[in-house]
Amino acid sequence: MKKTYLLAALIALAVASLFIGVKPIAPSDLFNMSNSQSQVFWSSRVPRLISIVVSGASLSIIGLIMQQLTRNKFVSPTTSGTDDSARLGILVAMLVFGSAGMLEKTVIAFVFALAGTFVFMKILDRVKYKDVIFIPLVGLMFGNIVSSGTTFFAYKYDLIQSISTWLQGDFSAIMTGRYELLYVSVPLVAVAYLYADKFTIAGMGEDFAVNLGLNHRLVMNIGLVIVALVSAVVMLTVGTIPFLGLVVPNIVTMFQGDNLRKSLSSTAIMGAIFVLACDVIGRLIIYPYEIPIGLTVGVIGSGIFLYLLLRRKAYDL
Repeated sequence: MKKTYLLAALIALAVASLFIGVKPIAPSDLFNMSNSQSQVFWSSRVPRLISIVVSGASLSIIGLIMQQLTRNKFVSPTTSGTDDSARLGILVAMLVFGSAGMLEKTVIAFVFALAGTFVFMKILDRVKYKDVIFIPLVGLMFGNIVSSGTTFFAYKYDLIQSISTWLQGDFSAIMTGRYELLYVSVPLVAVAYLYADKFTIAGMGEDFAVNLGLNHRLVMNIGLVIVALVSAVVMLTVGTIPFLGLVVPNIVTMFQGDNLRKSLSSTAIMGAIFVLACDVIGRLIIYPYEIPIGLTVGVIGSGIFLYLLLRRKAYDL
């Protein structure tokens, strides 16, 4: 998997994304755009492209981190209760702090996402049957319990429509002033790269990591904080994008192995490519309308996930 090809695909899809939409804008119009074209291009198309790339790359990276730390190829924020816990945090912010802004909601969603992830890790420690499929099933059950509680209180306080906004990922509402929170993911990805080797060692088990002089608990906590914060930021900005942090890391590690530092950049690029491709498909398939990115990624990602399940022995997953 050569990065040159991945970068070429990313650039091609990024250019295509900029010029797909109801408002006709051609590459030849770039230096001679009308006022309406300029407003659409700089206030909608460019922010949308940036949010797609940042979301795709960051969600793929935290999926890779989760798989490394849990030593399970089928664990991700979607299958560990992290996303469901973040959604519960958003509901709590809406109930307790009715006028809470994006920053306050992010902090509360992060706290709940982190707590949910820690609970899942504690459950993982207690489970004796470490089958590769059983562990994510436990995470899905835990997430469904949290999600059921969120739905119950949302119905009780007549907030089901508001909370449903974060059930489906959608880039159609991304505009200038509504996506900048995603930039928080950029330094977190940088921290993930700095700790890549330590995450790799931590994923080999606590005893092995301690024998090498690594502070296993500290490294684990740093990894889980990155996962929880990125999940909360992306959910509040664009909603839930399922399967992304699950399938992309698996595809990359099939070709590049489990060395986190070696596969981190390829995972980020592949994640951005995957989301861009799904977004372009969703915008073209029923043009001039569009399908939400959560639905497109969910359909394609679930197909890839089933393929990985069926071929797990062949790829030693």
